[in-house]
Amino acid sequence: MTKLQDFGWNSAWQDQYKIAQASNKLAKTIPGRVLLEHKHSYRVITEQGEWLSSPSGSFQHTAFERRDFPAVGDWVLVEQMPGEEKAIIHAVLPRTSLFSRKVAGATTVEQLIAVNVDIVFLIMSLNLDFNLRRLERYLIAAWDSGATPIIVLTKKDLCEDVTPFIKEAESVAFGVPIYTVSSFTGDGITELQQLLVDGKTAALLGSSGVGKSSLTNALCGTEVMYVQEVREDDDKGRHTTTHRELFKIPGGGLLIDTPGMREFQLWDQSESLDSSFKDIEELAAHCRFRDCEHKREPGCAVQNSIQEGTLIRERYNSYVKLKRELAYIERKANAQAQITERNKWKQVSKTLRQKPQKKR
Repeated sequence: MTKLQDFGWNSAWQDQYKIAQASNKLAKTIPGRVLLEHKHSYRVITEQGEWLSSPSGSFQHTAFERRDFPAVGDWVLVEQMPGEEKAIIHAVLPRTSLFSRKVAGATTVEQLIAVNVDIVFLIMSLNLDFNLRRLERYLIAAWDSGATPIIVLTKKDLCEDVTPFIKEAESVAFGVPIYTVSSFTGDGITELQQLLVDGKTAALLGSSGVGKSSLTNALCGTEVMYVQEVREDDDKGRHTTTHRELFKIPGGGLLIDTPGMREFQLWDQSESLDSSFKDIEELAAHCRFRDCEHKREPGCAVQNSIQEGTLIRERYNSYVKLKRELAYIERKANAQAQITERNKWKQVSKTLRQKPQKKR
């Protein structure tokens, strides 16, 4: 019989379960955690077994956004279908953290990457993949998720000197722990495993080919993910992971591996932008004018720091670009939200009209 404690279940989740059962009249449901997401269904682990599960009709009827649906890492309330290894999902318990991005391309839609994680491992490799501007994006989304970000620099065995990479990462990741590891030699793996005990959950996030699948295998102590070799022509790994999946690792922790992301656009994380660029925010507080745009205004502390070399221009340009990007997404998301709300009430009105009237 499966112990849900092995998958992160605790007294806090038990309390949420009781509240959800009572408020939604779901006495026949039991809790489970989503291990794997298929196209229209989910693999859910419960104390009574692992079931292929799908949202109920009423669940889908009231779900209007992507975040309304289950995701890998979610705790859900399920009801087993009689005589089958299948179940119906009736509810999702409130999440403790949520890491998302805007889907790739022009569509303004949110994509859930990881939920209910305690730690976000931000993965970059110690080769040509290393990119500070991409790391800045990861950090903003990580701080906004509610989880603790930790930077993991992989492929240490292929790097002669890791010090310059660590110093560069420290220049944009104030106070964030940085680990260097090699999945090939095992160097640094134990230190990461020690972070994941007592049901703690971590998610691996990074671009394609940085070694996430190899790191997943190393942390799990067995080959759970297929791995491809690095291309010699451009020093980049081949894309391996095509889905999100939750694994148990030695020591009692859990790990969510995710597909690699060549493109990472932020989603509604303007507050965390200031946290990630607090060096620029602190400089801006010392500008002569409160509404300084940091262009050609006299007494601009930001531009003075750039001229003096204490603030790298590329970092400031990245800050400006991200601010504009978030402002654009916010405008588009607000417009989409208005459309969704209108459609929601149209559906409600339609349901009410179709409901048979009681005879007097």
